[in-house]
Amino acid sequence: MRRSRLAVAGSTGPRGRARRGDRVAHPDGLLVIRDYPDRTNALVIGVMTGTSADAVDTALVRFEGAGPDARPRLIAYRETPLDPALRREVLEIAAAPRIEPERLMRLDVALGELYAASVLELLAVSAVDPATIAGVGLHGQTIRHVPRAEGDGQAMSWQLGSAAILAERTGLVVVSDFRSADTAAGGEGAPLVPLVDWWLFRSSEEDRVLLNLGGIANLTWLPRGGALERVLAFDTGPGNAVIDAIAGRMSGGSHAYDVDGRLAAGGRANDALLAELMTDEYFTRTPPRSTGRERFGAAYADHVLARARALSLTPADAIATATELTATAVADALERFVTPRGAVGAIYGSGGGMKNPTLVAALERRLAPAPLRALETLGVESDGKEALAFAALAHRTLCGAAGNVPAATGAAHPAVLGRITPGRWA
Repeated sequence: MRRSRLAVAGSTGPRGRARRGDRVAHPDGLLVIRDYPDRTNALVIGVMTGTSADAVDTALVRFEGAGPDARPRLIAYRETPLDPALRREVLEIAAAPRIEPERLMRLDVALGELYAASVLELLAVSAVDPATIAGVGLHGQTIRHVPRAEGDGQAMSWQLGSAAILAERTGLVVVSDFRSADTAAGGEGAPLVPLVDWWLFRSSEEDRVLLNLGGIANLTWLPRGGALERVLAFDTGPGNAVIDAIAGRMSGGSHAYDVDGRLAAGGRANDALLAELMTDEYFTRTPPRSTGRERFGAAYADHVLARARALSLTPADAIATATELTATAVADALERFVTPRGAVGAIYGSGGGMKNPTLVAALERRLAPAPLRALETLGVESDGKEALAFAALAHRTLCGAAGNVPAATGAAHPAVLGRITPGRWA
């Protein structure tokens, strides 16, 4: 994952905040919303921070053609790292059993300002007039996700990052809170990317698995020539979150992740510990299913380290085992839930985990003979995929079209996702 911090003259104020004077003139937001479905050429920005909470991803996407099925094309992508203090605050709040309301409110504001600054930076470096942007799809930062199995049958998912601040600072229409409509309809609220995976990557020639290795790993199975109703998608388990947390413990906080997989490469995965970790009931839970840091986060990483010490293993062995756990969980999920339905075919990977050579090697070993390929071979930049997806979901919302896949989330019906915050004149 690139770690370049953007510096664009005039786009941000102190500490990454968008200055109030930097608001841009934009037509009445309500007019934009009414006219949007008839547009044949629309620019939408997708914004998200993933479970790893390491950067803000922004993608400028052009939709060519009218209506919800207009073809998206990635025009520009930027990545703005989170300030270490802000990242610590996100992770601490995500892990805390109780939080003061004012602390949540401050984080909501801080993230809103950061998202606004990131959008303005993307537009500045892309030399795009903000007045040409139809809207922004804002995923926000997940701080708590409770699956149905752990929420008395009702899934709950909460993302922070003020849409009102983003709309105010940029003047743009913002679509946010994508998950609530799906959970209200009885779904998990995740994963939401499968519709976009099917939209962009389905094939009449091969079966495909889209594997995203973020903080939590998830997959989308696209059977050859299959209709949307045949798509299968779910979270496989830990992606990078446990590895990152152990890397932080091993480095005394100086490393936010296992750079190039070197820490794991210096240890040896322990079969006994791996087998013990794979007894977690989540791995046998039938989809639809989802998970998060609440289950596979810092507390889980501490558990892995404690069990490693009890087995007289080194911290390097612990992180090697955690790396192997991610790969094993993916392979197990494919064998358990995908192969009974059809061929796995080719696997296309994206997300930060694809930049970890030790993890990629473990996946290649466990997924063989199915090939693991980079998503770029399908013509889409891996780093920008999820931000592109939320631009696409915002596009569908502005068209009044559903954005969830009930077969993936378990929702009772298709739902138009998100709430809309109109833009305004500066």
